[in-house]
Amino acid sequence: MSNIEEETSFEPTYVNQEDFNPQETVSDFLSNTAFDPSRLHPLANLGSGMQYLDLEDQGSTMATGHGIVPSRSWTDDMTYGTGMTYITGLSLGGAYGFFEGLRSSPSPALRIRVNTVLNSMTRRGPFIGNSAGVLALMYNGINSAIGSARGHHDPLNSVAAGALTGALFKSTAGVRAAGTAGGVCAVAAGLWSVAREKFL
Repeated sequence: MSNIEEETSFEPTYVNQEDFNPQETVSDFLSNTAFDPSRLHPLANLGSGMQYLDLEDQGSTMATGHGIVPSRSWTDDMTYGTGMTYITGLSLGGAYGFFEGLRSSPSPALRIRVNTVLNSMTRRGPFIGNSAGVLALMYNGINSAIGSARGHHDPLNSVAAGALTGALFKSTAGVRAAGTAGGVCAVAAGLWSVAREKFL
C-alpha cells in the first residue's frame, strides 16, 4: 500500500511569485498568435471616424453589390415606411379632429363638447391615417420597382415614384386632379429624399 501511495503522490511545483507577471504573459500570448481581425469582417479595422449611419451609403459602391452593413430590403422599407406614415397621419388627423371638435361643439356643456371632440377625432384621424398609409404603401412599392429596373437608387427614383403615386391615388377624380396630386407628391418625395441625404 505504501508503494502505491508513493507512486501516485503528486507534488505541485510553484512558480516564484516575483517572476510571474500575468499581464506580460497574456500580452506575449496575444502577440505571438497570427490573428488578423480584418479577415472576420470589413468593419474590424475601421476607426472611430466613420459614422454607422453612413456605412450603408458608403458601402453601396462595393463590387459585390452588397454594402458593408446589410441594407434593408424593399419589404422592410415598405413595412417601416407605411407604418410610420400611418401613425403620423393618424396622430395629425386626431389632433386636427380635436381642435375641430372644440370649435364646432353645438353646446358649451362638457358632455356634449367631449362627445363632439371624440366624434371629430375618430372621423379625421382614421381618414388621414388610412390615406397616408395607402400613399406610403404605393410610394415604397413603386420606388422599389423603379430602383430595381434602373439598377440603383437616387432622388430621381423618389420623384418619379411620388409623381406616379399621386397620379394613381387621384386617378378616379379626373386628369386634372391626378396631375395636381402627382405634382404635389413628386415635390414632397423630392424634398424628403434630399433632406434625408443631407441631414439623416
